Amino acid sequence: MLTITAVKAFNDNYIWVLQQAQAHVYVVDPGDAKVVINYLNANQLTLAGILLTHHHRDHTGGVAELQAYSGNQLTVYGPNNEAIADMTHPLDAKTQPMLTLDYLNAPLQVLDVPGHTAGHIAYVIEDALFCGDTLFSGGCGRLFEGTPAQMLASLKQLSQLPENTRVYCAHEYTLSNLKFALAVNPNNIELQAYNEQAKKLRSQDEPTIPSTIALERAINPFLRAADPDIVASIKQHFNAIKPTKLDELSCFTLLRQWKDIF
Repeated sequence: MLTITAVKAFNDNYIWVLQQAQAHVYVVDPGDAKVVINYLNANQLTLAGILLTHHHRDHTGGVAELQAYSGNQLTVYGPNNEAIADMTHPLDAKTQPMLTLDYLNAPLQVLDVPGHTAGHIAYVIEDALFCGDTLFSGGCGRLFEGTPAQMLASLKQLSQLPENTRVYCAHEYTLSNLKFALAVNPNNIELQAYNEQAKKLRSQDEPTIPSTIALERAINPFLRAADPDIVASIKQHFNAIKPTKLDELSCFTLLRQWKDIF
């Protein structure tokens, strides 16, 4: 059975630790080496490798130090079309969609999910999705390098995963995302209930992550850009927009613009 543990880093990052029966683990997006090393030492674990979703420093900044700590023995996976120092195994999801990792019994699926960055990838193992900064609970990543069309396609791909898939994103952004989601979709009863649940968790300093694909389909406006209530909110907010322009991509683009200045 796969055990997944959150190691907190910086203000709101989660570094995910993957472990099965052995004392060897993999970490996802280690922006801070020190918190990972502290966790490994405290639990007498050996780092077997690193999984990177994209090149941003808060996801990759700890790789060199972890490599040195491990005697330069680590396998470091990441997107093949992003410049990431210390990456040893660049991945192309189109040509290598599945991986088998030492010390993990289940195969690892690699997904191409550009939008936040040009080469962003995600990983699925068993019922767990590690999606970096593509899909957040109640939201999605900013478009730093990709296009709205790319991000929409990436989110659609993730939303088609099985409903019970657990969503392990890389940041605790849930409350701020839900505040925006409620502004866009105020009559969504499931969203209202989830917001109360998330507020309670955060008041106790508990993570809201993981979410699930089923929950995100129900409450995340970026997965529901064509929903009539959301379309109505977009028309009201952008009152100069002609209704004929509001296909799904146009709605998604406007939602992302709205969130950027919310």
